[in-house]
Amino acid sequence: MTTLQHSKTASAVPEHAAWAGAQIILLAFVERTVGLGAPGWLAGISYAVVTWSLLGYALQRTGGALGPADRVTLGRGVLVGSVTAIVVDRVGEGVPTAMMVAFTAVALALDCVDGQVARRTGTSSALGARFDMEVDAFLILVLSVHVAFSFGPWVLAIGAMRYVFVAASWAFPWLRADLPASYARKTVAAVQGVLLVVAASGVVPFSEHLVGFALATLLWSFGRDTAWLFRHRVVTVAGTVAPVRRYVHV
Repeated sequence: MTTLQHSKTASAVPEHAAWAGAQIILLAFVERTVGLGAPGWLAGISYAVVTWSLLGYALQRTGGALGPADRVTLGRGVLVGSVTAIVVDRVGEGVPTAMMVAFTAVALALDCVDGQVARRTGTSSALGARFDMEVDAFLILVLSVHVAFSFGPWVLAIGAMRYVFVAASWAFPWLRADLPASYARKTVAAVQGVLLVVAASGVVPFSEHLVGFALATLLWSFGRDTAWLFRHRVVTVAGTVAPVRRYVHV
């Protein structure tokens, strides 16, 4: 590691500690406001430790540093940690809906901010984009767990789909290839969080139909991307690596 990289990594340590402190403060606020038991504290603290540890490891590997957009994503991460604590603490019943929905709504709103900040400050990075995606994926997983208690275990498919896709990529390396940018994919991803939090709020009748629509769009999006990756996969042929181009005309 170069001196500059070591300096960047070292400077990130107190910042990580500050964000971990922010997580504890927000959890304490939840406890004073609506109550938070040992399971909630354990879930919130565990989330914070795992998040900061993985982010610190990624920064060390890449020699990068936190940018303005990454700090916005970290703020979202603190909110997601608190939502996780609330859901785990009151799993299946008695969840303080108003606070959970408020934290989730702010986290989802800030999802539109960090990308804008990255582009306007010229600090976009692969690590920042991945961090943003993982925060989104985990929030959707937590929300799907909560909503599943009302509508059934099928809702868990929404939160699990991203992780099933990653697990499948271990067996099928062609699933790890880069996908072309897609506005439809981003829209579908955003819809999941919005419709799940609407369902969690309990203020909209027939919310299970909205959640069903969210799952249908997600299946379509993952199916389309998987088909594209399959058609453009790279395989080994007679000792050489060659791309396979198979286009299915419908």
